[in-house]
Amino acid sequence: MLKITRLLVLSVFMTVLGVQASPDKQTIRVALNDLPGVDMLPTLIAIERSKAQGVNIKVSYMLSEGMALRSIVNRHADVGMGTPYQKIQQEQAPIRMFYQLSMLRFHPVIDTRYYNSWHELDGVEMYSHGKGSGTEALVNMMAKKHGITYSKMIYLPGSGVRARAMINGRIHATVVDTERKNKLLAMPDSPFEALPIPPINASDEALYAHEAFIRSHQSELTTLTAELLYVWKTMIANPEFVLEERHKYALLPDLEDSQIRRYMQEMVAEKTFPTDGGNSRAFDADLAFYGASGTISQPEQQRLNQYWDFSLLRQLLEQN
Repeated sequence: MLKITRLLVLSVFMTVLGVQASPDKQTIRVALNDLPGVDMLPTLIAIERSKAQGVNIKVSYMLSEGMALRSIVNRHADVGMGTPYQKIQQEQAPIRMFYQLSMLRFHPVIDTRYYNSWHELDGVEMYSHGKGSGTEALVNMMAKKHGITYSKMIYLPGSGVRARAMINGRIHATVVDTERKNKLLAMPDSPFEALPIPPINASDEALYAHEAFIRSHQSELTTLTAELLYVWKTMIANPEFVLEERHKYALLPDLEDSQIRRYMQEMVAEKTFPTDGGNSRAFDADLAFYGASGTISQPEQQRLNQYWDFSLLRQLLEQN
């Protein structure tokens, strides 16, 4: 049933992309890499604030990071969300990240009725978000660290989907975000446990686009980047700001205020959101993490301008 539902959702999204395949030149088509949830609220708020300043932005929700990336590569969308290091390096894809949205705050979780340590995951299936994603990189890095090998890496997009699969007993080891990790561990007589990982400040989500699009839409992307900076700085100082803006723009009405408030407090406390869009340390942290996990090969030979274009961001930072 889950597979059928996902196929139906996929067909709807591909239809949406088909409708948006030939926009006017002033439109920015944004492909977000998951179904809408509380983690996307800050980005959606920045988008709404940019639209209020006259930037025409259309948003599509994809089922995975891979789908969002393909939509950018195939020019079905203009701005994607994710960390496309592998695609850029392996295929010399002419896309660049231009704003770091968040640092990786994911947690490997196991069902202790089956496993109790990293070593016991040797030879078992592991479930992550998608190929080249931060979740895959995280569990691959930990496999190298502990000298284990998974029998298979299975891609199951969405922390909520993976958490429900854990609860229903369909999978027994995976990676989820902070919100779902807390829910799993807080269940009555919870059999779930988070495995230990070292501190990680690599990129979880970033916005990226074709190099040509960044050059041809500097005005629109500057407005969007300025709003991202404003929203990020304001919500770090006052997490309630997200609730206020959410109500102002009527975003994701099915979410409860308490859920948003808890998420924001947790993420701000974990220092998830960079105040400078990743300008100061995103690349170095990413090389260390994605290099160790095998997502990036020969990390010592990579250069910032192969993956990032901070030109618009740096102009804004210099003005403030």
